[in-house]
Amino acid sequence: MAKLSAFLFGGAALVLLGGCSTHRADPKIDFKPPKYVEQLPPREEVRPLSNPGSLFGRGDSPVFSDKKAMRVNDIVTVIIDENILSSSTADRQVDRSTEDSLGGAIFTGGPGSVSSDVTDLSDIGAKINSSNKFKGKAAHKRTEKFTTTISARIVKILDNGNYFIDGRREILIEGQKNILHVSGVIRPDDITQTNTIESKYISDAKILYETQGDVHEATEKGWGTKAVESIWPF
Repeated sequence: MAKLSAFLFGGAALVLLGGCSTHRADPKIDFKPPKYVEQLPPREEVRPLSNPGSLFGRGDSPVFSDKKAMRVNDIVTVIIDENILSSSTADRQVDRSTEDSLGGAIFTGGPGSVSSDVTDLSDIGAKINSSNKFKGKAAHKRTEKFTTTISARIVKILDNGNYFIDGRREILIEGQKNILHVSGVIRPDDITQTNTIESKYISDAKILYETQGDVHEATEKGWGTKAVESIWPF
């Protein structure tokens, strides 16, 4: 009875400890800005010079100007068009063969000598054959495509003029929550005249798309399975 109690207690402790551990297969993205973004000082905003009576003034809403994001908290539209295509093929073949033989002429000497007579009488011989063959072949191909748009806000203007942007969108439809999050560093020159920028021009880009709800939970492994896998050594 004591052994059974100890076994149940040990099993319960193992499950509790496993439930507190993080499953190694769960992907996570840290959306903290890169270190150089935090280290670089922001650009000081310079007040535009007034030019009364000119159509090309630099006020808050000039008549002639590009409608592009230029200041902190301005909005830029990010066009996410990511194509992931990877293909690899590996072919390996190893063929090794060895043959060793040891004849009876262990002792050398001329005809009629004592060593020659010993060799004829002993007739010692050995032969060793070895062959090793290995052939392996592997192929991998993966294709994914993700296309959408999201509005992002200029969080910081770096001293070199680049922008650090961050945008998040959450959509709740019939209990299913879709989350889209993007961040990274862009150049003002890559923003088009329509105030859009493609995701391929984002440096240190981080893009997250996940679904939360009953459908996601139904297709996700239970916490008990994750606990066992996190400590299972095989």
